[in-house]
Amino acid sequence: MNEDFNMSMRKFLKQVGVTSQQAIEEAMRNAGDTTGKSFEAKMVLTIDGLALEHVVTSKIQG
Repeated sequence: MNEDFNMSMRKFLKQVGVTSQQAIEEAMRNAGDTTGKSFEAKMVLTIDGLALEHVVTSKIQG
């Protein structure tokens, strides 16, 4: 892979990470008291033209 690819991929992943964290934090604030609660989370990454669908699942503790 070339340097341009690596840089564009890193930029995309940074944007995904930052905006996803902001969205999760806002949803948790709007949910009220989530202390002791657990939430199933799923992230689906698709890339048109590459036939890629990558799924990551985890739990987020309140």
